[in-house]
Amino acid sequence: MTVTTEQSAPARQVRPAEERYAAELAFLAAQDPGPRPPGWALTPRAVVTFVCGSAGVALALPERRDGLPAKLEIAPKFVGERALVERCVVTLAGERGLLLTGEPGTAKSMLSELLAAAVSGTSALTVQGTAGTTEDAFRYGWNYALLLAQGPTPQALVDSPVLAAMRTGRVVRVEEITRCLPEVQDALVSLLSDRRITVPELTATEDAVVSAAPGFTVIATANLRDRGVSEMSAALKRRFNFETVDPIADADAEATLIRRQAVAAVRRAGAEFSVDDAVLDALVTVFRDLRSGRSTEGWDVERPGTVMSTAEAVQVAASLGLSAAYLPGGDVLDLLPGHLLGVVRKDDPADHARLLGYWDGPVRRRAETGSAMWRRLWDLRGSLK
Repeated sequence: MTVTTEQSAPARQVRPAEERYAAELAFLAAQDPGPRPPGWALTPRAVVTFVCGSAGVALALPERRDGLPAKLEIAPKFVGERALVERCVVTLAGERGLLLTGEPGTAKSMLSELLAAAVSGTSALTVQGTAGTTEDAFRYGWNYALLLAQGPTPQALVDSPVLAAMRTGRVVRVEEITRCLPEVQDALVSLLSDRRITVPELTATEDAVVSAAPGFTVIATANLRDRGVSEMSAALKRRFNFETVDPIADADAEATLIRRQAVAAVRRAGAEFSVDDAVLDALVTVFRDLRSGRSTEGWDVERPGTVMSTAEAVQVAASLGLSAAYLPGGDVLDLLPGHLLGVVRKDDPADHARLLGYWDGPVRRRAETGSAMWRRLWDLRGSLK
């Protein structure tokens, strides 16, 4: 049995989860031979372990398999409640639609990718929702050269990712479903109810109806900030189980995640990450204070309108790492206010004043307590103007 590894794969900026973690997926498939829903690559228990990790314990194979290690510790990939992941897996096992909602940057797309890779062995069956997404993205299209030459035939039919998932009994992902127009969204209503697609152009042939194979279901994501873009119909909502992905509650867990992902991003850019932990701690503290509206000391903070997400913090940390590696000169801490300003200016110009207010509040008060790092940040207030 051949297992694809990080080293053997061709160089690409981003590789799908089924390739990045191919060794773990192959190991878990052999390690847990228990019952699994029809069409699933792993057992539900193994899917949860793949997403949440094995809690620092090296799992052992029941018997030796060629190409696989006898023991392997499964690394955690999603930082969040294990109970949330378990509910998601149970929803998919029941072949019901799963809708992941939450603020931008809370790893909804990453979670949907991990779940699809573990359940179906691929996360590639994906529809990206936009205002320009058409109903064909959920149903089918045509190869117009063949259509003109042969007329409507099965060979001229072009499967959408949804139709491909139905044929093969796999999970299909719909990213940012509320960005699709309502009439496009509603194409999913009958698919999730009847579990089949009718092709009127092929009426009176055996290919006129495509029924979903066992294992087919849909994972959709939606940002709470985009709820008003195209509100989902009540009929479509009833066909999904909703799960909210909240920001990371534990500060240490968030700091660890930010460092890990920033290190990976800088290494992909060909450099080593050299930002001090103290600088990253300050970054995480600022993001968490502004996100929650209250500092770690209990002081009130005016929350900016923009989302101070973990994903944004990772980007700032990676930018600091790249600056230290490729444009060295001075203290990397001096660059932090400028990057924070770039984050808060994205949505509301008034957030600039809110960031200055944060500097005049918690940053100044921490500087007065004698912290050298916060004193330096206070001295940099002028760079925010």
